[in-house]
Amino acid sequence: MDVTERLSFFASLYRVDQNAEMGMWLLYLTIVGLSILVYKLGFAKKLPLLKSIVIYLFLIVGCTVLTFLGIFLPVAEGLVVAALILIIYKVRLNNEKKKGNV
Repeated sequence: MDVTERLSFFASLYRVDQNAEMGMWLLYLTIVGLSILVYKLGFAKKLPLLKSIVIYLFLIVGCTVLTFLGIFLPVAEGLVVAALILIIYKVRLNNEKKKGNV
């Protein structure tokens, strides 16, 4: 069985099988960026600066494990779907608030 057939979309897009170092960094940055976006859209609350730094530090460290899983599993793709759902939710919530205030 060929490894390239088993790669997730982003792993194959970044050609992790051909250029492992650059592909893994791009996959890692994608997962970190999407994780931060999903956190900000769905879970973030107003916190003091030091607590926010600790949360983002743990989020970035945790994305290391997700990157290794994201080579063959659709981790980044799931984060894209979660981000899209949360964006739609936030847009609809803002529209409802505007209609209620008018």
